[in-house]
This record gives sequence, structure tokens and C-alpha cells, in this order.
Amino acid sequence: MKAQYKEIEEKMNKTLDSLYREFGTIRAGKASPSVLDRVTVDYYGAATPIQQLATISTSDARTLVIQPWDKSTLKLINKAIQASDIGINPTDDGSVIRLVFPAPTEERRKELCKQVSKDGESAKVAIRNIRREAVDKLKAQKKANEISEDDLKDAEKDVQDLTDKYVKQIEKAVKEKEQEVMSL
Repeated sequence: MKAQYKEIEEKMNKTLDSLYREFGTIRAGKASPSVLDRVTVDYYGAATPIQQLATISTSDARTLVIQPWDKSTLKLINKAIQASDIGINPTDDGSVIRLVFPAPTEERRKELCKQVSKDGESAKVAIRNIRREAVDKLKAQKKANEISEDDLKDAEKDVQDLTDKYVKQIEKAVKEKEQEVMSL
């Protein structure tokens, strides 16, 4: 049973980590290198993340500076950023690319809050699916007479407690991210 709890908790932790990574890619008006995590460059026929082709740094709160190690990749990186969904036009000065993040409007902030809520709901659904799978496994064990009725009830309660704990963590993370977005 302990191994099963550990496996369930690991899955729930991965879901929470995924939510935090998703929150990191939400462009909330301040420059964060994580907004480029999903942007890839077609480099010699292979989709290569920008982080593997350049140094990404923040020069101030609203500006990202991308300095490629190989100057020939400058145009490729520029093109990849323009084609991505981050919604910012890069400025290329021949040696570095600058991304200037404008302060979000009230409407944009509300859109970002909706996105944060949607991501939080998706994470909660994933947690509940993990719970359902775990309970189904436990019921199968009960049916195969591997565990008793009392063990099943105790295990279901423990799985539900774990689910509640992670749902609360998700709700807290969503609330914090929404406050961060609205305070920009």
C-alpha cells in the first residue's frame, strides 16, 4: 500500500510541477526567460530550443536580451519568435535580439487571469483522474481479495485526503498567480 501511495503522490506532484511550468510561460508583463521555453528554432533540420542556441538574460524588468552564440542563427531565432504565440515583435540589432514586454492592459490582465484559472482547472481534473485511477485499482484489489473491505475504506480515505491536499495547493497557486497578474 505504501508503494501505491508513493506512486499516487508522485503523479500528483508531477501535475503540480506541470502547472507551475505552465504559469511560468504566461506572459504577465514582466520579462521572464521561461516565456521562450516552448519556442524552437529550425536549426539544421532539427527543432532546437532557443536556450540551446543563445544566452537569454533580462536587462531590466520588461526586456529580454537573446545573444546567440553563433551569429548566423540570429535571423532563425528572430523568425521563430515572430512565428510563436508569445505576441511580441523582436528587435534585432545585428548582434542581439531584444524583446520588450509592454505593460499589460486591464483587458489583457483579465485574459491572463482566465488562462490561469483554466490551467488550474485542468490541473484539478488531472488530480481527480489520478484519484479515480487509484480508487479503481484499490477496488480491483478488493475484488481479487488482495485487501479487505476495511483496508479499502481506509485507502480510499487516504487517497481522498491526498487529493484534497493537492487541490488546495493548486487553488493557492492559482490565487497567487492571479494576484501577481493583476498587480502588474
